Amino acid sequence: MSSLLLLPLVFLLSLFSLSSADSTTLSLSLSTTAVAPPLTNPWQRLNHLAAASSIRAHHLKHPKSNTSATKVPLFPRGYGGYSISLSFGTPPQTLSFIMDTGSSLVWFPCTRRYSCSSCNFVGVANISTFIPKSSSSSMIIGCRNPKCKRIFPNLQCEKCQQNITSCSQFCPPYVLQYGSGSTSGLLLSESLIFPEKIVPNFLVGCSIFSSKQPSGIAGFGRGPESLPVQMGLKKFSYCLLPHRFDDTQVSSDLILDGGGAAAAYTPFRKNPNSSNPAFLDYYYVTLRKITVGGVNIKVPYRFLVPDSAGNGGTIVDSGTTFTFVENRVHELIALEFEKQVGKNYNRAREMEARSGLRPCFDVWGKETIELPQLTFHFKGGAEMVLPLGDYFSFVDESVLCMTVITRNSTAGEVGPGPAIILGNYQQQNFYVEYDLEKERLGFRKQLCR
Repeated sequence: MSSLLLLPLVFLLSLFSLSSADSTTLSLSLSTTAVAPPLTNPWQRLNHLAAASSIRAHHLKHPKSNTSATKVPLFPRGYGGYSISLSFGTPPQTLSFIMDTGSSLVWFPCTRRYSCSSCNFVGVANISTFIPKSSSSSMIIGCRNPKCKRIFPNLQCEKCQQNITSCSQFCPPYVLQYGSGSTSGLLLSESLIFPEKIVPNFLVGCSIFSSKQPSGIAGFGRGPESLPVQMGLKKFSYCLLPHRFDDTQVSSDLILDGGGAAAAYTPFRKNPNSSNPAFLDYYYVTLRKITVGGVNIKVPYRFLVPDSAGNGGTIVDSGTTFTFVENRVHELIALEFEKQVGKNYNRAREMEARSGLRPCFDVWGKETIELPQLTFHFKGGAEMVLPLGDYFSFVDESVLCMTVITRNSTAGEVGPGPAIILGNYQQQNFYVEYDLEKERLGFRKQLCR
């Protein structure tokens, strides 16, 4: 990544011919994200998603520093995320973005020279890019523009004279790292276009180089550069269609500044005052306990509540597929499932090794399948009682595996970063509401359509 930081700014600017900028409810369709990797066997696909969820969790835990409703279609995608389409520029250019509550900057692949390494798994030839030269409203963000400070809060504009208001120095290139890749580019001021409204002077990243990130990302996190904050939203909500791990064009709605009422709410926690600014993007909630079949899993306190450095605690993340828990927590959950289920089903250890998921159970020849209820209990009394399909999945016709994942680490280790990351697979067929005005997360079971 450091090599990207050393790229000459003049080379990036050569891709532009732009000036410098120095100064209702919407619904979008959600779809499950971009083109599926070429995996044919179910266990291979689950192994890929388990690995991707673990990598994403590692990134979230170890991030590198750096009124009327609008409905947007939200599509489930083959590689485990959910995407939306957004339009930027004058005239509008429409692109696909991964909807991500675990980061804040909105960015798109940009210019005809956009380069993405290791992107063949999603068909790099089909990447759509934003062309700033074709938009009359595109402006490069200047160094003294307050929007530049959102990404670079400690930046000193060394080439700008203190007593002169005008300055030709541009905001420096950004470099962002995600669990699955990275991206870098320049910040633009652009118009975000909806059918019902236009959001002018929207801060957006124009990425020139990426690794394993062929699609843009729409950051819905808590940072000042996120889409909800820039639009001044009081809340946003979604209902995630179940994953089919293909790219069937069916969608549900992402609702901006609107939606129904949730059945239960839990307050957002104050983000830890960590030295890592990425932790400020996350939506922390307080998970009180986890139960399996009504039996309380005795999760140590240090995993449930973050310390001042940001180690431990629970976040909600739409960009992670399978829920991640630290090794010690996973052991406790898996042990309780085996204790309650083991007398009826045998462990399928070979499939565990192949899929990367555990525990797995062989249910061959069983007319009915009964598994204990998995429930997350949050502060304020909110209980997320998961449907069976949200925490166990068939990997072949006779084996079921739990879709809560962990990493190989010391069993009692906490951190760095959140200990529990509630992924989108466990949010399927739930109405989920981020109430930004009242600082709370709401949810209720709902058949998403």
